[in-house]
Amino acid sequence: MKNFKDILFGIIILLIVILLGYWAVVSIESGSTHVEKQKQQELEQKNKELEQKIEKLKNEIEALEPSVEENIPKEETSEEPDIPNNTTPFKYQSLINDLQKLVDDNISMKEKSRGTRVGTIQTFLNIYNNTSQKVDNDYGVSTKTDVINFQKAEGLTADGEAGPGTFSKMIDWLKKQ
Repeated sequence: MKNFKDILFGIIILLIVILLGYWAVVSIESGSTHVEKQKQQELEQKNKELEQKIEKLKNEIEALEPSVEENIPKEETSEEPDIPNNTTPFKYQSLINDLQKLVDDNISMKEKSRGTRVGTIQTFLNIYNNTSQKVDNDYGVSTKTDVINFQKAEGLTADGEAGPGTFSKMIDWLKKQ
């Protein structure tokens, strides 16, 4: 009987050792994995802190906006030219004004053009297509494609180059909105 108890006790101890060994092998992770997890946790914490700062800054900006407008003389706050009293401003009046400047200056743009004037076109295309693509001031393939689609829809020559005729159609479309 003593041998039976000793054998049984030995089997139980052996099973415990096997289970502990299995647990150790399964739960072990490499040093690089552990470091990556720590970095991820740190970045997530920094992200939360930055989101809180952003929210705080947004609130501060909202609190400052009315007082800034009150302190700036009326003439300096308006970047848009004066609109005659007999016309009402349109929903996208500042964009219409920017496009009108392009027409007045006889500007033409095509693929590989760059600058804020391209940004004006991209802003219009976002409104026209009801999208929120990045305005990167770079007349690339996607901008050209969007211009071609607009030109086709408006009955213009669909060459992907934006000139005074295209800008005028853009203005007309904005005025209808």
